[in-house]
Amino acid sequence: MYAERVSRLDGAVVWTRTMPSPAPGPAVLPVLPVLPDGCMDLLWTNGKLYVAGPDTHAHPPGETPAGANARYDGVRFAPGAAPAFLGVPAHELRDQRVDLAELWPAARVRALTGLVSGAADPAAALENAALRHAADAPPPDPALRAVARQLAAGRSVAATADAVGLGARQLHRRSLAAFGYGPKTLARILRLQRALALVRGGLPYAEAALAAGCADQAHLSREMRALAGTTLGAYVASANRETPQPSGSSTTA
Repeated sequence: MYAERVSRLDGAVVWTRTMPSPAPGPAVLPVLPVLPDGCMDLLWTNGKLYVAGPDTHAHPPGETPAGANARYDGVRFAPGAAPAFLGVPAHELRDQRVDLAELWPAARVRALTGLVSGAADPAAALENAALRHAADAPPPDPALRAVARQLAAGRSVAATADAVGLGARQLHRRSLAAFGYGPKTLARILRLQRALALVRGGLPYAEAALAAGCADQAHLSREMRALAGTTLGAYVASANRETPQPSGSSTTA
């Protein structure tokens, strides 16, 4: 079961997910994999705090062992927002799930762990802690947040670079720090997310591919295999079992 809401932290989402115990009987479709979405997450599960770095490929849900009926609570940051909050360049966390104690002083993590573990609503406590920390952290790079918005809207990398006034090399370097990968990879990931949102909304694959900016349905299928490790049909079959639909790093620790 998955639920999310808009956070009071600018551009973020607060979410909770419960992983059920395997049920006896006939096999059922697997829970959706965690797909790349350009985001990073601050996560709470099994009494510990983790950070989910930006993904370049799909991850199985619930990678951090937490046992049957595990609960995950998280704050998902908008693309480009988490590195300033964490004080770590995004590319250092790419495709990783890292204990927060490896990034922040142990005393700070212990204090935060105590606040969240004693809360009736861990997700709300995590959000409150994130709001307090964000007030003292440097703000995200506004140019790179503009880059994320441009690419999410389907602008080309070249047009986006012109719009924000950055050269190709500078854009690539700053994108690695903000997103964990270069702008071309981020553009591919965001295009796939646009296409999947359209498919989940009922649009036929071919129409969704064109509307999202792919050359054709075959192009979308190749991107699905490359970035998500599955097919459109398998993804949609699993997506029909899980509502509302989570995406990206927010669904795993």
